Amino acid sequence: MPVLVITGTGTEVGKTVATAAVAAAALAAGRSVAVLKAAQTGVGPDERGDAQEVARLAGAVTAAEVARFPDPLAPGTAARRAGRAPVRPGEVAEAAGKLATEHDLVLVEGAGGLLVRFDEEGGSLADVAALLSAPVLVVASAGLGTLNTTELTARELGARGLETVGVVIGSWPGEPDLASRCNVADLPAVSGAPLLGALPAGAGALAPAAFRSAAPHWLAPRLHGTWDAEAFRAREGA
Repeated sequence: MPVLVITGTGTEVGKTVATAAVAAAALAAGRSVAVLKAAQTGVGPDERGDAQEVARLAGAVTAAEVARFPDPLAPGTAARRAGRAPVRPGEVAEAAGKLATEHDLVLVEGAGGLLVRFDEEGGSLADVAALLSAPVLVVASAGLGTLNTTELTARELGARGLETVGVVIGSWPGEPDLASRCNVADLPAVSGAPLLGALPAGAGALAPAAFRSAAPHWLAPRLHGTWDAEAFRAREGA
């Protein structure tokens, strides 16, 4: 798995923090890691973007972006408003391929959900995954409504012949409600893929050293961690 594409079921589901956890666990396992943000929106030229935030939390990763646009919008819209050329899936795939020649693992983080448009032709992160023949990790929210968006994402990946390697819950609440607890069992059922981890709410606010130490405990062995889905279900009463 030299390249892993990471998408969310939508915005604000914890995708960047989950990407950082995957990076930290891989680094702890002795792998060299690069993080590529396909299109960074909503930050200025001198502000820290998502790839840089991953590096801050995870440690010694190579952080890269294909393009950056100031407005906090979908990449295609943000590019148009900025009067700049949009990001094309081929550009992202090419950048990821180059990084893969120099690193054991390249994490390609999308913007928002799987089909958020990069350009006027409708190019998306799904097209990047197809060009790279890369598996896709889906980051989902914990609570009510997540089953629909997760299933839609997994179905689209399947329709394109792409592998959903698993689902990670991007922010697990300290006091999960009934829907969240039930979703621990239901997310694998609707996605057709295993649950590969759950990050505690507020994980991104931890000091980097604490984050790096804890990250492997939030992720399953497939992602270089020690997290066990069945033990988690039993502990949380799911």
